[in-house]
Amino acid sequence: MRYTSGPVTALPPSLSLAERVALVTGASRGIGRAIASTLAARGAAVAVNYANSEAAAKSLCDEITAAGGKAIAVGFDVADQDAVAAGVKRVVDELGGLHILVNNAGISIDGLLLRAKAEDLRRTLAVNLEGAFFCSKAAARHLLKARDAGRIINVSSVVGETGNGGQSMYASSKAALIGLSKSLALELAGRKVTVNAVAPGFIETEMTDAALQGDAREQLLAKIPLRRIGAASEVAEAVAWLASPAAAYVTGEVLRVNGGLST
Repeated sequence: MRYTSGPVTALPPSLSLAERVALVTGASRGIGRAIASTLAARGAAVAVNYANSEAAAKSLCDEITAAGGKAIAVGFDVADQDAVAAGVKRVVDELGGLHILVNNAGISIDGLLLRAKAEDLRRTLAVNLEGAFFCSKAAARHLLKARDAGRIINVSSVVGETGNGGQSMYASSKAALIGLSKSLALELAGRKVTVNAVAPGFIETEMTDAALQGDAREQLLAKIPLRRIGAASEVAEAVAWLASPAAAYVTGEVLRVNGGLST
């Protein structure tokens, strides 16, 4: 079954996110946008976080609302702890609670080790790792009240497990997200909050489309057992499943969505 944006009444209860509130960071474009749209399609009220792309975030909210769902745009820099706390408070105040946190916001500053700048490393870790930590901390007390509906899903990457030349800063931050996920899974399990990571492989986005042209694309495809680049919607489906009642007994795991690239 293919789900369209907006509430889907035909969903079985085990997959429905009705009466849930979700916050998706970095949701104005790419994978984050697909995740927010899919969660809304499953019935969740969605807070669409953005750092700079206010127009794109509001456009997505309009799409969700037009399809019968509920969404608000919430702007804050995930690397700013005070801004995160204020943003989470706004989500809870306006949407009536918080059940699902998807830490998707991230940046990639690529470069070889010998040319890497300290400020680039700090910024990468600030957004990709500290951002997820700050959002999880701000959301935790609300998720703890969500009974068995509390979910944290961190968007890591295949390179967080395999590494990649020229991406030592990005890979380090994404590997750290896996460690964070496993630690928080243990810490929050007593209150039935699950914490998992999704590790996408190469996914069709504006960023990858610009980087993978001609021979570069063909060389990459030769390394992927399924011989294709993934779609953002496929990552979103994995996140939606982890957020659903069907995944209530899954925690501390890394769900790979990579076409077999790291197996």
